[in-house]
Amino acid sequence: MNNVTARTNADALTERSLAQTKTGESPPRTDVGTITLHWATALAFVVSLVTGIRIAADALRAPFSKWLAPVLPQGEIFSWHFLAGLAVFFCGSAYVAYLARSGLVERNSPKKTRILAMRAPARLKWGAVNIILHWFVYALVIFLTGTGVMMYLGYGGWWAYLHSTAAFVALVYIFAHVVAHFLYGGWQQIFRVFRPAPLAITKAVRPRPLLVAAAIGVAVACGVAGLDWATRDTLVVARMSDAPKLDGAMGDPAWSRARPVFIRTQQGANLGGSGESLVEVRALHDGQKIYFAFRWEDPTRSLRRIPIIKKEDGWHVLDERAGLQDAVDFYEDKLAVIFSDNPSLGGAGATDLGANPLPGKPMPINGRGFHYTTDASYIDMWQWKASRGGMLGRVDSQYIGPPYAPTLDEQNYDARYQRRLLEQAWSRSLFV
Repeated sequence: MNNVTARTNADALTERSLAQTKTGESPPRTDVGTITLHWATALAFVVSLVTGIRIAADALRAPFSKWLAPVLPQGEIFSWHFLAGLAVFFCGSAYVAYLARSGLVERNSPKKTRILAMRAPARLKWGAVNIILHWFVYALVIFLTGTGVMMYLGYGGWWAYLHSTAAFVALVYIFAHVVAHFLYGGWQQIFRVFRPAPLAITKAVRPRPLLVAAAIGVAVACGVAGLDWATRDTLVVARMSDAPKLDGAMGDPAWSRARPVFIRTQQGANLGGSGESLVEVRALHDGQKIYFAFRWEDPTRSLRRIPIIKKEDGWHVLDERAGLQDAVDFYEDKLAVIFSDNPSLGGAGATDLGANPLPGKPMPINGRGFHYTTDASYIDMWQWKASRGGMLGRVDSQYIGPPYAPTLDEQNYDARYQRRLLEQAWSRSLFV
């Protein structure tokens, strides 16, 4: 009896649809609130995907991301990815609130998928497929958000793998979403998200659904941003009467009085194959000088940097990417720290990714991007290198500044200088 009733209802819906077509009724439309939140979500989703894939393309082994790299955005990507993530929080919470206040919860009810097990017109079955896809993307967004939060907290490894895999699944979903809607109602179904219509008022509709939903979305996004800001670690520089002993062992009792801050890094090279390390930072001052102590996890001691080996046909560099200024196979232990009053992501907003992040200027040899500032400021940077100065207790003091446009004479001189440095480096390399 239930099957007969379902078939009768399905036939009635089909006849009604054909009748509308024959009488020339207006094409289907979508309420203003759904259209607004649909396109806001689509924009945030796409920006989050393309910026995330650009970040992933910087990894050494990222074949799919690197294949897409030519069409991905370049420049300061980290801030855009973070803002897109906040926008997804806004859209997700606003969408749930809008469905509840507009009486449209039943529109995506899982109960409607039962028609797939019944004899019914193909159009109705594609409608059920669309509902399944809707619930799939809800779960996918939650999964991407969860794994993204773990990566933001500094965890890599499997978290990074799962996050990037889900991102590519999301790309496939976009295609499947459009095709499924086309098979459900043709181009008219696709174009309905461009045709706004007033929300149908029923007993389930509550006052100002879109306005209230937007307010809830803003509150959730601001709450997430506020939680992130409030829970950030602060390095307290304690004052001591005497300078601590700098012996590389942190044996001076003064260091035990300095409250440590722990920073988890990820996506690095080597480090036992995980690419992760937990860095401990302590700081003291005596009123005139500031003292830092850094300690991190590293299962191996690395001192060789771009070694070469002599074979029958001559000398060979063991690191395949040495010529690209991106050596990773053999590289000494190194720690870099920057000091800036800019709290932006991506190294104080000075990390610009891509093969050509500065159009009209020289491209990075390694194709990964540049570090530079865009507000004419300078960022102080310290680099400790195990072989080049580290054993002597020295740290390189460098900086990141605005892009510099060298003259033609300077470019020619720089090319000769770099060639001479390379020749000298080969003569000084550690042989194996």
